[in-house]
Amino acid sequence: MNFLEKMMNIDRRWIYLLVGICVLVPLIRPVGLPTSITPYTRALFDYVDKIPADGPAVLISFDFDPSTSPELQPMAQSILRHCFAKDINVMCLGLMPTYIGMIDIALSNVKDEYGAVSGEDFVFLPYVPGVTAVMLSMGESIKNTFIRDYYGVLIDSLPMMQHIRNYDDIAIVVSISGSAMPQSWAVLVGTTYHVRVGVGTTAVSAAEYYSWLQTGQFVGMLGGLKGAAEYENLIESKGYTIEGFRKVATKGMDAQSFVHILMIVLIIIGNIAFFSLRKRSRQI
Repeated sequence: MNFLEKMMNIDRRWIYLLVGICVLVPLIRPVGLPTSITPYTRALFDYVDKIPADGPAVLISFDFDPSTSPELQPMAQSILRHCFAKDINVMCLGLMPTYIGMIDIALSNVKDEYGAVSGEDFVFLPYVPGVTAVMLSMGESIKNTFIRDYYGVLIDSLPMMQHIRNYDDIAIVVSISGSAMPQSWAVLVGTTYHVRVGVGTTAVSAAEYYSWLQTGQFVGMLGGLKGAAEYENLIESKGYTIEGFRKVATKGMDAQSFVHILMIVLIIIGNIAFFSLRKRSRQI
């Protein structure tokens, strides 16, 4: 049996092994493959970067759960790092019970790097039932919508909340989601209260938001793990990260890229083997 015939009959377990190697090696020893910055990632970064320190706050809506966190959690953490590095006040919100844990993880991973203090640099809003009702109620009064923060402290007693009343004091809402939640933010909040909306979404959902970006309903977008890696590179290039900063999304992109290259190589070899063997069989 020659090489081509062996390739046509290769044990699939060898392919699984190669895929495993391509995933594990970049995660253990990151390569740092270059990632081009898309205009929509740049637009979101630039908008946040222009917000003055201790000016209007950034509201990050964690509209995702553990099923999509590998793609979306790095986005949230990068935006938190960006805001904390520039002394921009941040409000973290979860509109579903399962989303609250994502906020807790992100803050736990980031706040100590910058010495961010609850109530002064960020406010962790608790879960309140009623997605649409919460969005609209915040337009009237955030303090009346959330009486206490996630830690049980009265919202009205937090230093950061002394100058934040409603969406008039919010520079941008960034909805990080694997669902259609960003559309609700754009329609209900963006249109009604004239607050700008940015979006971070999974790669599979990114395509449906391009029309929203083109009409200006979204300021910018982070699309999938690549979008998260782009934002990581931007905050690092601006010096907003601490020494030893772990680029989680960039490592993931290395692994993803290596697996894609492997698949392309196997597809090419498989097609060469198939057509060569078919041609040989016709000649016999």
